[in-house]
Amino acid sequence: MSRILLVEDDKNISKNLSELLASEDYQVIAVAKQKEALEKMESETFDLVLLDIFLPEGNGYAVCTAAKKYADMPVIFLTASDDEASVVTGLELGADDYIIKPFRPMELLSRIKGVLRRSGRAQSVFEIGGLKIDTVCATVHKNQAELFLSALEYKILLAFFNNRGIVLSREKLLEMIWDMAGEYVNDNTLTVYIKRIREKIEDDPQNPKIIKTIRGLGYKVDR
Repeated sequence: MSRILLVEDDKNISKNLSELLASEDYQVIAVAKQKEALEKMESETFDLVLLDIFLPEGNGYAVCTAAKKYADMPVIFLTASDDEASVVTGLELGADDYIIKPFRPMELLSRIKGVLRRSGRAQSVFEIGGLKIDTVCATVHKNQAELFLSALEYKILLAFFNNRGIVLSREKLLEMIWDMAGEYVNDNTLTVYIKRIREKIEDDPQNPKIIKTIRGLGYKVDR
């Protein structure tokens, strides 16, 4: 489970963000002041720092500098300050991303996943129903027996697990396959791939418990 230090002095934003991140299986430690953030980073380890620029008794720039200097933690600025000077300053201090408030929750989650992935701090092992996916070793095991998937089957499976709890429409999956395969994949081909994946990972492919069909909407892997 990735640990996120949230540095935000607005209580409502902090509460809502903490709940959103917790729903995505992140462990969130929330503080409101620069001093509190610096103390937390000295005593604990985090996989990502998500912070505002303007803080009581200080600012986010000092937090970003400390995060990079002492532990090279990934940093995302989440702030209402959208002037060019603020953006440039944040990025020059080493911030990995800069997001302007108000933000869209799903976009924020996507950017967090991207930063964690690029920094090598993303969740590397997924487990559900006897299925284990190790993204570092690029292996898939079912009840400790290794499964052999084609490259595209593996990437489709990762797409599901990286979006656990979210219903993925066939259209969305086709977009993902296009990006990953670099070639056109039609609706019939998608059906074939999902059928093959289920035959390999499900105890009963006719009654799938991992990749579930959500009638009329698409597919979903539960948390």
